[in-house]
This record gives sequence, structure tokens and C-alpha cells, in this order.
Amino acid sequence: MSKIKELIKKHWDIVSYLFFGVCTTIVGWVTYWLFMTLFSSFGMNGELNIIISNVISWIFAVIFAFITNKLWVFRSKSFDAKTLWYEIGTFVSARLVTLLIETGILAGAAFLFGSDNNVINMIMKIITSIIVVLLNYIFSKLIIFRKKGEKKEEEKNSEKVLENP
Repeated sequence: MSKIKELIKKHWDIVSYLFFGVCTTIVGWVTYWLFMTLFSSFGMNGELNIIISNVISWIFAVIFAFITNKLWVFRSKSFDAKTLWYEIGTFVSARLVTLLIETGILAGAAFLFGSDNNVINMIMKIITSIIVVLLNYIFSKLIIFRKKGEKKEEEKNSEKVLENP
């Protein structure tokens, strides 16, 4: 049991990111399904419904993800205005990039396979969610919530080479 605790502690950012990533994905999927269903009941179908539902679900997921990533995953405790605005700005920017990737894939799949097939749309949503989770982790870990004292691995390695010629 202590080995499991050690592993979790050692890899906290990955373990917690996966947990909250799953929660964020669920928030995104549930809100996507709700808005797809809601808009369909008002007669909106096709690519427009997919894109609008995806963007709205993205907003809900990004708000949830920012809060959980900041507080629990990467434990960024600074709430000074400069740091907070940097984190929000880079977080939203990175998420916009992955939103465009996700939306492009979903729209492309709808074009190729038909937009009224909700089973295929949800399968594509699952595939894009995996891609998006991986990209978002990389952006968050290496750019957004990187601790000021942390050096990039390349910087550490280059310092070791200079110290030990």
C-alpha cells in the first residue's frame, strides 16, 4: 500500500490530471449531448448543431478544467493578478488551439460520414477527446502551470554536460 502511495505522490500531476481529465471529459460529453439533444428538438441538425454544441460544451469544460488544473493538478497557488491573468490567458489560448483541432476533426467526420448519425458523431467525439487530453496536458505541464523554479529538461541536461566535459 505504501508503494502505491509513493507512486501517486511521485506522479501526482499525471494521476490527478488523468482523474480530472476524465471528469472534464465527462463535463464536455454530457454538455455536448445535452445541447445536441436540445438543439435537435428545436429542429437544428447537421454540422451547425455539432459545431455549436461542441463550442458550448467546450466552454463548460474549460472553466471546470482551469479550476481543477490550477488548484489540484499543478497546485498553482499564486493568485496575484499578473500570474492569474497569464495562466488564464495561456490556458484559454491553448484550449482554443485544441478546440479548433477537435472541431475540425468533428466537422470533417460529419462531412465524410454524414452529420445525422449520432453514433458516429459520438465515436468521433471520443477519439478527439483522447487527442485533446494529451495535447492539453502537454500545454499545461510545459507552458501554463510550469513552476518558475523548474528548468526544462534540456536546460538541465545541457548544464550537466557543461559541468562534466
